[in-house]
Amino acid sequence: MRIRKIQKPEALFAGALEDRGRLLFIKMKTGESESLELPCIIAPQGSDPVQKLSELFLSALGMDAQIHGVIYESSHNAGSRRRKRWIPVLVFSVSAKNMHAKPASGLGVSWLSLRDAKAKKLSRNCEWLGGWDA
Repeated sequence: MRIRKIQKPEALFAGALEDRGRLLFIKMKTGESESLELPCIIAPQGSDPVQKLSELFLSALGMDAQIHGVIYESSHNAGSRRRKRWIPVLVFSVSAKNMHAKPASGLGVSWLSLRDAKAKKLSRNCEWLGGWDA
């Protein structure tokens, strides 16, 4: 008899830092291709999303960000294409005193409107972005 370990439910928390109608995206490089991603983190659902996003902005982008309320909700397939495992997505509004990002090594940043970002290649963690009309 096979016993499966039950995992805690998870959620994807994303931060939308907006400036003049543009959002801050992280450029992810995988091999030769490049994809865009909102700053996001998959965390256990019982964890504090504000703390997790603040730590992410500080470590990945070098920004002291202030996390505000939820501006968008969706769902994300955290499983494989064959075995889907849907988790909730919460997008928080973010503000920062200094809008200049100092990305960690291997990352880049790009300020794009939502329409322009949808036209580019999005990372797997941001496929849900296609349904967002801000």
